[in-house]
Amino acid sequence: MTKHLSPDLRPTPSTTPPPARKRSSRWPLRGIVANIAVFLILGYIFLAAFGSFLVPYGPNDVSAGPRLSSPSSDHWLGTDALGRDQFSRIIAAARPALLSAAYAVLFALLIGTAIGIAAGFLGRLWDGVLSRLVDLLFAIPEYLLAILVIAVMGSGLINASLAIGIVTIPRFARIARGATIEIAQRAFVDAARLCGRGRLWIVFRHILPNIASPLVIMTAINLSTAEGAYAALSFLGFGVRPPDADYGSMISSSQQYLLTDPWVVAFPSIAFVVLVLAFNLLGDVLRDRLDPHTRTAAGA
Repeated sequence: MTKHLSPDLRPTPSTTPPPARKRSSRWPLRGIVANIAVFLILGYIFLAAFGSFLVPYGPNDVSAGPRLSSPSSDHWLGTDALGRDQFSRIIAAARPALLSAAYAVLFALLIGTAIGIAAGFLGRLWDGVLSRLVDLLFAIPEYLLAILVIAVMGSGLINASLAIGIVTIPRFARIARGATIEIAQRAFVDAARLCGRGRLWIVFRHILPNIASPLVIMTAINLSTAEGAYAALSFLGFGVRPPDADYGSMISSSQQYLLTDPWVVAFPSIAFVVLVLAFNLLGDVLRDRLDPHTRTAAGA
């Protein structure tokens, strides 16, 4: 006997749960190249944080072994002209290398983004003044400007990082300004203005979230350039103060032994190149994932 359900007890479309949809992952760091970049950068971060517990000798211990000793079981990467262990110094140099890049790019990101948003969102007088300031910074050769800043503030890790950050500010300012001008013309920004929202509310609610992608890409790309600039300044003697180790000063102090004892120059150079390569790969991957208008071999 067939039972008839009353209309109130029959299932309706509204009570039937929709089929579960598979959520697509939006994590941008996928693929072999991204994994290599992340692995290398995390390795350097680990060495910077815990390297002092792993090294067999103190990085500044003079006469830890014979002078200019070749790689051996006692000194895996040999020793330098003062008998200091190269392996310990290369691991110790990971810390200033990462900190210099992070300080410089973070400073440039904050200041450059603020300048770019102010110029693009406020327009008129603000845009003219801030754009000319950015053009002035662009007109001065980067390394010359960095050396001038260091000449005023003095050498050292923090001052060198700030000098590189000042040099990098115009890049972030131009990216932020162009993206802000485009977003400020959208309908939802006009709607927010009509609703009486203030400028700061519009900036933090609508402008910043919509220009985040190009800023993230620019941050990743400039990590490698900031590290290269710091190594160059350190090579000239404007980095960390001796006897502390960083890659630029190690290469500078050992270049005279390139033909006779090449490992003294080769190993810190390799460590520096690998770090810069990791930052470059990270920047390429993020650009491919977050910017649909560009495609490079790293994202293929």
